[in-house]
Amino acid sequence: MYSINQVAKICDLSPYTIRFYDKEGLLPFISRGKNRRREFSEADLDLVKLICCLKNTGMSIKEIRRYINLCMQGPETVEMRKKIMKAHRENILRQISDLKKNLNIVDLKIAFYNTEESSHAFISGSKD
Repeated sequence: MYSINQVAKICDLSPYTIRFYDKEGLLPFISRGKNRRREFSEADLDLVKLICCLKNTGMSIKEIRRYINLCMQGPETVEMRKKIMKAHRENILRQISDLKKNLNIVDLKIAFYNTEESSHAFISGSKD
């Protein structure tokens, strides 16, 4: 079993964030020990890692809660969960595409700065 501090360290979160996720209904699977402290199993840790992944890739707390609630309902919700994951995957792919476009613009600007022409550009000029 893992303590909240151990989970926080493993997942690169603060204990406060984990408590917030718990209050938001994202951690209904967490058990409490005799001293009422949160105890995380290996499977719980995997779910916290998944929650972090979903959050880091732009899924809303509300949608994560919906997904976790479906998980808690059991195998009869597998198709609904799969649909949520497929939709989220599409969102991630869109984000990647947008990031690649933005990276290309930044690369073009760096390439411009590496040319002789950039040394003649005005600070507020139209080329910069």
